[in-house]
Amino acid sequence: MPGFRPKFITFDCYGTLTDFRIGALAREVFAGRLPAGRMDAFLRDFAAYRFDEVLGAWKPYAEVLACAAERSCRRHGIAFAAADGQRLYEAIPGWGPHPDVPEPLRRVARDFPLVILSNAADAQIRHNVAKLEAPFHAVFTAEQAGAYKPRFRAFEYMFDQLGAEPGEILHVSSSYRYDLMAAHDLGIGRRVHVARGHEPTLPHYGAQVIPDIGGLPGLLGL
Repeated sequence: MPGFRPKFITFDCYGTLTDFRIGALAREVFAGRLPAGRMDAFLRDFAAYRFDEVLGAWKPYAEVLACAAERSCRRHGIAFAAADGQRLYEAIPGWGPHPDVPEPLRRVARDFPLVILSNAADAQIRHNVAKLEAPFHAVFTAEQAGAYKPRFRAFEYMFDQLGAEPGEILHVSSSYRYDLMAAHDLGIGRRVHVARGHEPTLPHYGAQVIPDIGGLPGLLGL
């Protein structure tokens, strides 16, 4: 990124830094209720409903997961229990980083302040961030912003808290739908797509692509 030195490097957390194993857990939770061959379709719908649930007014993340799971169960004609949603929610704080994350983050943190903007509850995120083993200047959540990404309000809350203009920021995410499309539209200075395979690369949005966080120091000339 010649000629660009960001004031802050901001990150999505779940999926990008933290190994967000919600699909694998949902497969375990609902395995006995679905006919053979239907699980992959169920998980696709569960992911789609999670995205749909964050597009409206803010509500606690436990409700986001429970509502998405209940809608998926209804679509597939299987039973849903409140305990299913609670099990999904309570597992998240125990999940740690992708193996490629801690060491490159520590290297980058020597030269740039690192920030997280996450679709998380405050009670969850501190446990996951501690497992990243890198120093963060700030951690912002949807609960604090009163809005989930990809809503602009979530990003604007971060800009205001940092006292930074969008053009001064480098934003890193493995998701176009949740992060990089909005980052592009808001004029964030540079965008990086961590191509972890759960979303396709979309060149139109101008993000530089790296396979994992190990590629980030090189982009920054470190």
